[in-house]
Amino acid sequence: MTQEASTAGIQNWLKGQMQNNPVISDWVIAEFSAALSVKLRRGDITPGDRAGALGKFTELTEGSIEIFAVSSAHFRMAAQFADQYAIGLRAADALHLAICASHGATLCTLDQRLLAAGPAFGVQTLAP
Repeated sequence: MTQEASTAGIQNWLKGQMQNNPVISDWVIAEFSAALSVKLRRGDITPGDRAGALGKFTELTEGSIEIFAVSSAHFRMAAQFADQYAIGLRAADALHLAICASHGATLCTLDQRLLAAGPAFGVQTLAP
């Protein structure tokens, strides 16, 4: 399927988190699909790889992971976060933070900018 340098480590970490009832948002689902589409367009994966990854992701999310819906209030909060121009958030990252902020959830990410930005908005962050 599709492997990144950190894939094995993240998979092991996620297995250890399942008893903690991990949560994702509808936004994560959209970003996952978009990332796979980029990989396919670049020729990094095949259509079969994409289908396999989407199938495994769907299996995981439907069976074990709660999904937070995204609302217009999340987009407005993300805009307020993005307004803090010195922090340098992209819209997508601001939306992840807004969703976590509204639910009191911890944001787990490998993105260093996102890890650093979270506390400025009252969002606890964690690097798996």
